[in-house]
Amino acid sequence: MRILIVDDSSAMRRIVQRTLRMAGHDGHTVFEAENGVTALSVADESPPDLVLSDWNMPEMNGLEFLKALRAKGSKVPFGFITTECTPEMREQATAAGAGFLLAKPFTPEDMSIALSSVL
Repeated sequence: MRILIVDDSSAMRRIVQRTLRMAGHDGHTVFEAENGVTALSVADESPPDLVLSDWNMPEMNGLEFLKALRAKGSKVPFGFITTECTPEMREQATAAGAGFLLAKPFTPEDMSIALSSVL
């Protein structure tokens, strides 16, 4: 499986990748991007099987990135991993086609539960 992790923090991208392994999702090819603009380019070059994205990022935020992916016809499973998790954000994420919104900080168990809804 090809997993695209999108977050403006390189440390958080490493944490997400480590948590994926701890949640039993090891051995996958992981791609990284620091914002939605770069992520769109990465997704065009090598379409992912799963996207895990932060919400708040410079240049293009996660919601804009998700909408751009969907506008291109992509139906890739998509989840947000973000510090903010308001009911309004959940509504926007669901309306745009996200499978889940996982709040930081999170555990491997939280990750497993979230991924079970999209995989």
